[in-house]
Amino acid sequence: MKKRILSLLLLASVALGSFAGCNTPESSSNDSVASESSGKVEIEKIDYAGQAVLDFSADSQTTEIERVKSYIDGDTTHFYVEDGIIKHEFLKARYAAVNTPESTGQIEPWGKKASAYTKDKLKNATSIVLETDGSDWEVDSTGERYLVWVWYKPQGSDVYRNLNLELLQEGLALGSSVSDCRYAELATNALNQASLMEVCVHSNEQDPDYFYGSALEIDLKELRTNIDEYNGAKVAFEGIVSYYSSNGVFVESYDEATDFVYGIYVYVGYNYTSDSNIQNILSVGNHVRVVGQCSFHEDFGYQISDIKYRAVKPKDPDNVQKLSDEKFPAYNPETNAADFNGTKIVEVNEEEKAFPYKKLALDSSISFKNLKVVDMYTTKKEDSANKGAITITCQVDGQTITVRTAVLHDENKNLVTEAMFEGKTIDVKGVVEEYEGQYQIKVFSLKDITIH
Repeated sequence: MKKRILSLLLLASVALGSFAGCNTPESSSNDSVASESSGKVEIEKIDYAGQAVLDFSADSQTTEIERVKSYIDGDTTHFYVEDGIIKHEFLKARYAAVNTPESTGQIEPWGKKASAYTKDKLKNATSIVLETDGSDWEVDSTGERYLVWVWYKPQGSDVYRNLNLELLQEGLALGSSVSDCRYAELATNALNQASLMEVCVHSNEQDPDYFYGSALEIDLKELRTNIDEYNGAKVAFEGIVSYYSSNGVFVESYDEATDFVYGIYVYVGYNYTSDSNIQNILSVGNHVRVVGQCSFHEDFGYQISDIKYRAVKPKDPDNVQKLSDEKFPAYNPETNAADFNGTKIVEVNEEEKAFPYKKLALDSSISFKNLKVVDMYTTKKEDSANKGAITITCQVDGQTITVRTAVLHDENKNLVTEAMFEGKTIDVKGVVEEYEGQYQIKVFSLKDITIH
């Protein structure tokens, strides 16, 4: 892990430059490119992906896919397959002959573009077929992912296209054992052509979707599952602002591969109220990019701090930035109480690891239904900012869930007291927090509690 973080630091230290874009060529045999700076002879683009033919009579194994389980990145997709094909519920497909830049965990230039390209082709396909590279279904070095060729029919076409070869010829992947694969000649030609045409990963251009700042570009799953390794590091990630609390906000992101929401508390301090730019950017519901220092606080646990915004340089990659004008709600996945008090298995760096569910869900939004209130107490210290906040102990399906409210007021601005919840059953939405080693659900508004 530490070696990987060092390599990310080297990558993140690339000098700032103008974002030129990739200009990925479309898949057509009539396209051509020329280098104005070097005066190179024009190279006619050949559609090698279109030259490949899916032969169902070959010595390989094939299976048609009914639906995709999850899109991971440019060269990895999870598919549901027919019973008997493999022993598992779904097949983790690793694309043969290609290696796209990372777009999960650590983030690399052109990784997001490769991931979006793969997802777009498969989402819009009328048919998808997986083909083995060898004569049978074989796993790669991880022991879990199956090395396959992915074929798809675009809408309006009766001909399958080879997605692996497309990624190579579009410059969205480097080669991986290209000379020793089923379609070696086509893969080699596609890779060499992209290199000669200097597109995307083979170019000197900067990826417009990658921030070339001084921070480590990661995602929230990577941060949450390896958070001790990032203590003291400057990190950058994307997410949705779910809730505001005490001069800071909770930022979270849903990970399709693990079907889980990962979050972190971003402490802004007085700048949240004094700097209108930061306040507008980190407004609840915004899709944002956060850059700051990951640090551990004895009272609050891990958080992100040292948040900055330079109004004179709004595109500074070290700025906190709003990425979308659309407002998004908090994820608030409905959670089973037994799951919450149990263990979550997550694949981390190609290894499966077990985490306490509630610890992994720390700082992310969550919801529970049908919680029966069995006990309560109210903070009454006169000098406490939390005077009037209520801790509610609940039972559901034999499990105990603790709910902690902010200081709540009703529509008439009257302080909400224990009497409102006495003997009731409630539904709640909030954020997972830790208090004195115990995990509870923090509820910030009365509208997030439904009383039965």
